[in-house]
Amino acid sequence: MLRLLIGRLLQIAVTLLLVSALTWLVMGAMPGDPVDLAMMSDPHLTPEDAMRMRALHGADQPLLQRYLAWATAVLQGDFGHSRLFAVPAAQVLWPALGSTLVLLGWSLALSALLGLLLGALGATQPRAAPAVDALAILAQSTPTFWLGILLIILFAVELGWLPAGGTAEASGLGDAARYLLLPVTTLAIVNLAAYARHSMAALQAELGADYIRTARMKGLPESVILWRHAFPNAAIPVVTLFALDAGSLVSGALVTETIFARPGMGKLIYDAIMGNDYNLALLALLLAALVTMLATLAADIAQRLLDPRIAT
Repeated sequence: MLRLLIGRLLQIAVTLLLVSALTWLVMGAMPGDPVDLAMMSDPHLTPEDAMRMRALHGADQPLLQRYLAWATAVLQGDFGHSRLFAVPAAQVLWPALGSTLVLLGWSLALSALLGLLLGALGATQPRAAPAVDALAILAQSTPTFWLGILLIILFAVELGWLPAGGTAEASGLGDAARYLLLPVTTLAIVNLAAYARHSMAALQAELGADYIRTARMKGLPESVILWRHAFPNAAIPVVTLFALDAGSLVSGALVTETIFARPGMGKLIYDAIMGNDYNLALLALLLAALVTMLATLAADIAQRLLDPRIAT
């Protein structure tokens, strides 16, 4: 396990280095920079002013030298400034990441729980399998934006039970839960389809294995056979799916965050790219990549804990 951790952490470090260098190169090759945008927005700036601004921000240096200076500063904990929000980038990044991780954690936990229960129902009750499969297909084919708007109309507009969007001003758990309920439900419903279908298929395969027949011959209860014997082996592909969903939703929950006006990573990356805030966009992309790789590492560790036969 220690060898796995060391090897994967080294891979994560190298991957982040390559991703940052490639992204920096692509952004540096794009036409225009913050100084050009500043000149376009202020006609009183002269070419001499532009030269002084470029020298002040290091934009007159070669691209490789600028990248090395930026990477050195980031490794020292200096994330620079956000041109779009006019504050240090860290003041924008950490709240957005925290908001996304809260939304992500609750939605994935709910979708995985419901998906596993539906999968277990379909695997143990053959008559329920077509209904579980149909429900999963319906959930998977439901557009996120449509479902979110529908929930807002029903629970916020018509019934008035929940807020339509935003975040809680107070720090109480109950108030925060009211603002989280609709976006968490939206993501959970859309994502439970994959968990239901994967878990049902995996459990069906495990329940037909020889060791399960042996357990039944010993007179073990069906609940023990399902959750203690079949589930650990069937959970391995579900754990992998959980890690992939965690990585994609960190940077890909843009639609849900926009509909419910939540300041998360998806919306932050979109705003930074559209606002030409290259530093903030690069930092947000790297942070999303780091969370994705850490989630994959956690999935690998969980798989080895579930099945010690997996080689380390």
